[in-house]
Amino acid sequence: MEILLGLIIIAIGAACQASSYVPINKVKDWSWESYWIVQGVFAWLLLPLLGALLAVPAGCNLFDLFVQNPRSTGLTIFYGALWGVGGLTFGLSMRYLGVALGQSIALGTCAALGTLLAPIFTGHTADLTTSVFIGVAVTLIGIGIIGVAGNMKAKSLSEEEKKAAVKDFNFTKGIAVALLAGFMSACFNIGLAQGADLTFVGVNPMFVSLPATLLVTFGGFVTNAAYCFYQNSKNHTWNDYRKTAVWGNNTLFCLLAGALWYSQFFGLSLGKGFLTSSSVLTTFAFCILMALNVVFSNVWGIILKEWKGCSRKTITVLIAGIIVLIISSFLPQLL
Repeated sequence: MEILLGLIIIAIGAACQASSYVPINKVKDWSWESYWIVQGVFAWLLLPLLGALLAVPAGCNLFDLFVQNPRSTGLTIFYGALWGVGGLTFGLSMRYLGVALGQSIALGTCAALGTLLAPIFTGHTADLTTSVFIGVAVTLIGIGIIGVAGNMKAKSLSEEEKKAAVKDFNFTKGIAVALLAGFMSACFNIGLAQGADLTFVGVNPMFVSLPATLLVTFGGFVTNAAYCFYQNSKNHTWNDYRKTAVWGNNTLFCLLAGALWYSQFFGLSLGKGFLTSSSVLTTFAFCILMALNVVFSNVWGIILKEWKGCSRKTITVLIAGIIVLIISSFLPQLL
């Protein structure tokens, strides 16, 4: 029962993440770089800090924890900065492929590499059991099926129909960017693994990884801030921050977007707290999260009519891929 509850919590976080880009459509009169960094303040700084404080017992100090473990702290932030590059290119993958296909390819690559590389980079290769490898393989099969559906979509639609569904649709460029985004985004789980010892004794297992999550997102914030401020200067969009008439509206929707985005890793931490009886699922949890992110992002893709005009065969292939991904989330526990 606890394992099922843990998987449900992770699924809820994934559903929230897949919805996090919807509030951005309500932001008014701001350039991409301006709203991206403002939502990042909530998603990568403030909310992760509040989450991390849940893992701090009375009389203890979060900053002291980081200072006393400089190597783990530094490596966690470093991989967070690399993950930040993935976050930047992640947005481009959706620009060229749409929410459904863009997230599918990027998150699929992230799921596989993040799950496999984290134990390798931290010397815990014993965690990579046959069940974990099979789970990752089935996840990639599901992603591959969805990729096939995306390719079928690209071939079947006219240029006008492609642009109507995704304004800047470019399958070749989008695939390349999505693969890069997935590779760099895998550094998030590597960062969590590097910061596994950044915790206080006796902390509730549900909150154990939240201090490391804060450091990873902090590293990502630094990368994103540098790029966004560069774009503000390049595009002369510093004036966005002086548009007081839209600050109330934009702050609200950036907060909502940030909260939905952070929910995935908050849910991952809570969910893993219920998976401690299964070392396989604990190792595989990141892959489960990414797989379910793909599932829910494709649900949003259907809702947003990104697959409108596709043949019944294409939609059938898409649904088959989604079903395989759902199965992959439970498979390692059944083996």
